[in-house]
Amino acid sequence: VALQARFQDRMDAVGLMCAVLLCTAVVHAKPTVRKDRVLYQDPEVLRQATNENNNSFQYDHEVFLGKEESKTFDQLTPEESKDRLSKIVDRIDADGNGYITTDELKAWIKRVQKRYVYENVAKVWADYDLNKDNKISWEEYKQATYGYYLSNPEEFDETTDQFSFKKMLPRDERRFGKADLDGDGAADREEFTSFLHPEEFEHMKDIVVLETLEDIDKNGDGHVDEDEYIADMFAHGDEGPEPEWVKTEREQFSDFRDLNKDGKMDADEIRHWIMPQDYDHAQAEARHLVYESDKDKDQTLTKEEILDNWNMFVGSQATNYGEDLTRNHDEL
Repeated sequence: VALQARFQDRMDAVGLMCAVLLCTAVVHAKPTVRKDRVLYQDPEVLRQATNENNNSFQYDHEVFLGKEESKTFDQLTPEESKDRLSKIVDRIDADGNGYITTDELKAWIKRVQKRYVYENVAKVWADYDLNKDNKISWEEYKQATYGYYLSNPEEFDETTDQFSFKKMLPRDERRFGKADLDGDGAADREEFTSFLHPEEFEHMKDIVVLETLEDIDKNGDGHVDEDEYIADMFAHGDEGPEPEWVKTEREQFSDFRDLNKDGKMDADEIRHWIMPQDYDHAQAEARHLVYESDKDKDQTLTKEEILDNWNMFVGSQATNYGEDLTRNHDEL
């Protein structure tokens, strides 16, 4: 149980273990689950895909606040949320002129994302730095994560847990080697951060692409065909016609995913799909927030405009469902 818990912590720490950042339930067709492997979702695409403001608002909250702080805001009343948001706005307004620009919002969103990544590493560092030398060797990581499994493989179900550990161990070792830039067999803070969050580091993005390919490529031919692409994001709960969004995704595959029109995606096409080079998620989210909140259409936001649209920035799902404040919270 302890090993499984640690393994789950590793999965949570990576966050993007299989280059999956977002899983959303689609209103059409109850027996299906839709999974999107795009690293940073466009908020407008998300809104159109879900047809649910609550889902897209939750994405806004996590991007604007960070995942952990978003959970904190879920416990606040509207009045408390607005009060804390007011203080956040003062911090975003870098030049102190009373107006929030798209660039200032973009800088804030990037800061929040970076903070989440490094705080996440700090939270788990002591679990892996077993000899307290401020580095984490591959052997330390392997022992902390897989030690019990390696010593007691007979205790694991061959078809479930054991298969997961067998699959993840060599993948982790390969990823660790990629993160270990100086090749000394140990990761400093920055190298370990790139190991746990490879999507945030340019030199690690080939690993993200490779792991995505391996996850989806069920026939092992080194490519992702249309059926594998669909099977990764759509699972039939019973026999019946495909939902309309699945038909649309098939068209997306042929029109936009399969760039060389050979009927399948190679590694370069997968990279273009999950990490489009011409797309800046922080810029897109900042523009989205400005567009939705800019009442006078002057391309900037005042504190009043932001507070008037507080629900988009920090609105609490828990409060919306009538839950009470359960604890006090410090300012961001």
